[in-house]
Amino acid sequence: MAERSTAAVDVADNSGDKPLTAKADQSTADGVAKNPERDTDSDEAQGNGMAAGAEKQAAPPELHSGHKLARRYRLEECVTRLDGFSSWRAVDEKLRRAVGVHILPADHPRTRAVLAAARSAALLGDPRFVQVLDAVEENDLVYVVHEWLPDATELTALLAAGPLEPHDAYQMVSQIASAMAAAHREGLAHLRLNPNAVLRTSTGQWRIRGLAVNAALRGISSDTPQRTDTEAIGALLYAALTQRWPYESDAYGLAGLPKDVGLIAPDQVRAGVHRGLSELAMRALVNDGATASRHESACTTPEELVKAIGEMPRIRPPEPAFTAPPEYQRTTYQQGTYGRPTPPGVAQPLQAPPPPLQSRTGKALKWAVSALLIAALGLGSWQLADALMNQGDSGGDTTNTQTTDDGDKNSASPAPAAAIKIQDAQEYVAKGDAQHPNDVSKTYDGSTSTYWRTNTFVSGPELAPYKPGVGIVYDLGSAKEVTTGTISLRYSGDHTTVALYAADSLNPGSVSSMTQIGSVTTTGNTATVKVSKKVKSQYVLMWITAVPNSGADPDAYAQAGYKQAVTEVKFTG
Repeated sequence: MAERSTAAVDVADNSGDKPLTAKADQSTADGVAKNPERDTDSDEAQGNGMAAGAEKQAAPPELHSGHKLARRYRLEECVTRLDGFSSWRAVDEKLRRAVGVHILPADHPRTRAVLAAARSAALLGDPRFVQVLDAVEENDLVYVVHEWLPDATELTALLAAGPLEPHDAYQMVSQIASAMAAAHREGLAHLRLNPNAVLRTSTGQWRIRGLAVNAALRGISSDTPQRTDTEAIGALLYAALTQRWPYESDAYGLAGLPKDVGLIAPDQVRAGVHRGLSELAMRALVNDGATASRHESACTTPEELVKAIGEMPRIRPPEPAFTAPPEYQRTTYQQGTYGRPTPPGVAQPLQAPPPPLQSRTGKALKWAVSALLIAALGLGSWQLADALMNQGDSGGDTTNTQTTDDGDKNSASPAPAAAIKIQDAQEYVAKGDAQHPNDVSKTYDGSTSTYWRTNTFVSGPELAPYKPGVGIVYDLGSAKEVTTGTISLRYSGDHTTVALYAADSLNPGSVSSMTQIGSVTTTGNTATVKVSKKVKSQYVLMWITAVPNSGADPDAYAQAGYKQAVTEVKFTG
């Protein structure tokens, strides 16, 4: 079950609504719940205001492993089955990839709401959310197909090992808040944002699953959706800092707070909690008197939470720990004893080295150094005397010198461009799989022998329609105005198209939401992007949309085809 929960879209967990305390579901390998009463708790217990039995529960479709939908999606394993719908891990046989599928009968009372939510979420196209791939009504069934992320880990599993480090918690709340702010700007809410709905991929990106769809499947609505999602983000941050759920009841494998003590700040629950993140969690949770002592205003929308995070000092990742080298150990070898064993019990005396420069060679070296010093002093004295005589011959005529000085003062030489140091970087994935995220740091390590490369594509040079592009987001440390970007490339031929965009974080939204500041197309090994639009930004996306065709590269373990590798990236401003 642990493996399934890592990748599946769990819409059936019964905890997470205010007060987010109901029990989580349990399902067996074939998807049949061991205890159906736990999996089908009433809507009234969910806090959505509907009485139990208000909706007529439709019978779940009789499906099994191996069943195909639309002659394309082959069902593999049932993850959840309750409330008249089921969730499956499946295989898209057309594209040969794993997907997730929610299935419910066409006469289910929530069918219309689920279809509407799925189609709205699919139009968002934000890579920070698990993407809805298809929403279909066919015969007697309605099914929603979504991405399956086998390399992602639920926040629930991460917290089972302990609270997150301050930098990880900061990245999590920053990315989740900015993603939900973008969703609310498009009129979409989550309403079931909990540790099961938040995933961290192998590249370190945080993804949200079940946007709008999870709530529609459970019939959950809210009169204040922005407030609901903001409080849920606060609960996620609270749990990440303390490994405790900020309510009295236990949930998601986390112990709740002690009864009758109310909501206390994270830094009072656990020692060593980052003070700024603790205050941020309390501002998002908004409770009576929780923030009064700090005179901080409550955050009631994801947009306000993003603004509050931006006002915080940026939390740097911890410095890597280096192991000190072992102390120098003197060997037992001594001159004159090699190959001859030392008699037992007799310590070999150490021969003291001769005093410095007291040997025959040392004395000769001292005489040689002395002669060189005397020669240098004589040569220097002669040059000084010659310079003084030349100055006396020139007299007081300083006209030429004065003219040169005036010319230097009047000439306005442009200031040289200053190099901008890259502080951090992360691969940007707009669609599909990452390329080589572990090699991103090699693009700014100062060496052209190391590189980050793309995968090899069958056709090109344009990457579309396989991918809209591939790239890396660079952190410049603070907002700076970039004038030029120089990208050193490994392969030439055909053409390589590179563009620079001003981004809002290391994990920005879609490319269309960013500002393009320059682009260039080259057939050589260097792409120099001259910035045409002056914008100050802390984050810059290097975006490659076309790559050249080149032969096999055994050193890079790359086959012949359309590919590119970036050896070094430099920015000036």
